[in-house]
Amino acid sequence: MDLHQLAEELDEKEVLGADVSISAVCHDSRRVAPGALFVAVAGFRVDGHDYIGEAVAGGAAAVVVQADRRMKWQAVVDGGRLPAIVVPDSRRALAALAAAFHGHPGRRLRVVGVTGTDGKTTTIHLISTLLEAAGYRTGLLSTVHSKVGDRLSANEYRFTTPEAPQVQALLAEMVTAGVDYAILESTSHGLALHRLDGCEYDVAVVTNVTADHLDFHRSREEYLAAKGRLFAMLDRSADKGVEKVAVLNADEPAAAYFRGLTQARVVTYAVQEAADIQAIDVSPIEWGSRFRLRAEGNEVEVALGLPGLFNVYNGLAAAAVALSQGMSLAAVRDALASFPGLPGRLERIDGGQPFTVVVDFAHAPEALRRALAFLREHCRGRLIVVFGCIGEREKPRRAGMGLAAAELADFAVLTNDNPFREDPEAILAEIAQGLEKAGRHEGHHFVRIPDRREAIAHALAMAVEGDIVLLAGKGHEQSIIIGDAVIPWDDRRVARELLRDMFS
Repeated sequence: MDLHQLAEELDEKEVLGADVSISAVCHDSRRVAPGALFVAVAGFRVDGHDYIGEAVAGGAAAVVVQADRRMKWQAVVDGGRLPAIVVPDSRRALAALAAAFHGHPGRRLRVVGVTGTDGKTTTIHLISTLLEAAGYRTGLLSTVHSKVGDRLSANEYRFTTPEAPQVQALLAEMVTAGVDYAILESTSHGLALHRLDGCEYDVAVVTNVTADHLDFHRSREEYLAAKGRLFAMLDRSADKGVEKVAVLNADEPAAAYFRGLTQARVVTYAVQEAADIQAIDVSPIEWGSRFRLRAEGNEVEVALGLPGLFNVYNGLAAAAVALSQGMSLAAVRDALASFPGLPGRLERIDGGQPFTVVVDFAHAPEALRRALAFLREHCRGRLIVVFGCIGEREKPRRAGMGLAAAELADFAVLTNDNPFREDPEAILAEIAQGLEKAGRHEGHHFVRIPDRREAIAHALAMAVEGDIVLLAGKGHEQSIIIGDAVIPWDDRRVARELLRDMFS
């Protein structure tokens, strides 16, 4: 596309210099190739305007710059040395330009977005399973995977929601592959930072909302507003000849807030409150739940092979989406029963040991609390948990996770998660404060072992028949990041290796 053609996508802009052909839209100066349009984004740690020179050296044909950063770009742009688009907010511009460059792929797909504090990934994959069972071809982007038709890939992005150029490129791949539905895990960060602008949502879903990411959003109100953008976007998305739908959890106090943000048809789901889709008489079965699914004046018996009441909610959210898209209740029942589960989500590890080992992604206080509460119901002996907390952000999580472990586990082993550049010992000390505040004593109720392999080995060596060992926080992840080092890692693999050494 030509630069001036792309500029037409922006409401507020000043175009400087000659028109040029654009081969890509890029925000990372290290990945600029000849002919690219480099969008200088003012980030939290680095400012893309400081890397304009590097982008030009890489072959950038033009740049997008922010008006309030003029001192950083005027020497390169003024005098027509380099064509440029000047905008009030380069991050917003990045999303609009990426969508336009890829031909607005969201307008050629039915797009489902799922937001919420917990349960997003499981719900995304459940929706995909249900829609595939109805004969649709799906693509998805989740914490665990990206999927384009039949091709499933591990999510190798630094964040669950990557930047807009990657999101739009993935949507464009889906269009090329003949996908009917794109299902996107829509995080509060991704929504607040405009990474998901231009996705043209048709269905918006919320799982639950608790206080989280307050280091970024600063308040629960800001956090709620970020998630609310998903529902407000329904009213602004392209008309594709299909009804816009908002799927809300009627058991959540925040449901009324989200309902007020859109004119879309609202479909509710619940376990406790009256709702359009309800789970009645929920009862546990072996590593799952059984319930009656009531919807559209009918009922079916559902056996869901996912443990815990929280997964019943995830199943209901997915059922609400499928039913809103015309799937029959009987087909929904059958597809829910066939769902195989997700790697690293309450995944049992069997190495012939006489106790139970479970790996889960729970990496925030409420998620850890739910996982421990579920396992407590199934535990005949002691409940032992191994966990840490991410570094450099979300510090309020740490004491909260310690408190959850103190309340629901018999013993905790505190270890590294992804400390990044923060001192791992300092992170563990903050988690320990939560345990100590609840009356737990180091050495008797918990220990600190920063090396994660040693920590897991310690927990497994403690366990006897009837005990449950929960390895929490990493789930499906394939690395630990310490400083600038990315260390290959998989809790499931390490647990199997240690169990093999213990019981072979």
